[in-house]
Amino acid sequence: MEPPSRSPPPKGSSYSRRDEDRDRDRRRDDRDRRRRDSPPPRGSRDNRYPDKPRPRDDYYSSRRDDRRDRDRRDDRRDDRRDDRRYRDGRGDRGDDYRRRSRSPRRDSRSGSAAPSPKPADKPNFGNSGLLAAATNTVKASDGTSTVLKYNEPPEARKPTQGWRLFVFKGKEDLGSLQIAKQSCYLVGRDQLVADIPIDHPSCSKQHAAIQYRQVQDKDEWGTSKPVVKPFIIDLESTNGTFVNDKPVPASRYYELKPSDVIKFGQSTREYVLLNEDDV
Repeated sequence: MEPPSRSPPPKGSSYSRRDEDRDRDRRRDDRDRRRRDSPPPRGSRDNRYPDKPRPRDDYYSSRRDDRRDRDRRDDRRDDRRDDRRYRDGRGDRGDDYRRRSRSPRRDSRSGSAAPSPKPADKPNFGNSGLLAAATNTVKASDGTSTVLKYNEPPEARKPTQGWRLFVFKGKEDLGSLQIAKQSCYLVGRDQLVADIPIDHPSCSKQHAAIQYRQVQDKDEWGTSKPVVKPFIIDLESTNGTFVNDKPVPASRYYELKPSDVIKFGQSTREYVLLNEDDV
């Protein structure tokens, strides 16, 4: 049966070809809506597969899909713009947005979170200090051990002159100590390693060291020659070392001269350095 022919629009009317196409599309939409809403006939393919969606017109379904995809793209673009503004401090998403936990960013290819690369540990060829600690360890007969805090420098030498320490406590003379047989004398409360033991509680176990060093000394004519001189070094003690009532810098050599008065910590004992040739 042929469809009824449509009569042409009367002359002088504003009805155009565009209006005719719009009417045809509207009629097609109405026909598709009635076909979609009406139940399928008995025994048809749609009735045998009720869970499967009915076929739709490809033209209108593609238009709806395009519109849905365009809306989703716009939403994602707005979200990214808001996120950038929020990170840059130019916008405020509200307290609810701050309280929400954001999921980790996932890789677009695999769909899983991209793990951050862990830097490989580089080999360490530096000195561990274990060999030096084993070399500087002094063991006692009862099994206890003490690690020395001080090592002699390369310029350490035995003195060529006789030096003595005269000990005084107030006006009382407590005798003298000869300190010319070796290049270094350790002072402290530790009886196992101390060459000059002191028992005052304000002194450290390894308080200070008297070290003889070979240095270059110039005479009155400007000629330099090697000379062995006494020095004292404070081993970072708690209460310090004093020479002529002046504190000695920690971990630095301080030259000693004849008649210098040395005190350790808060002890009242005074150690006067003298040369045997001057006595």
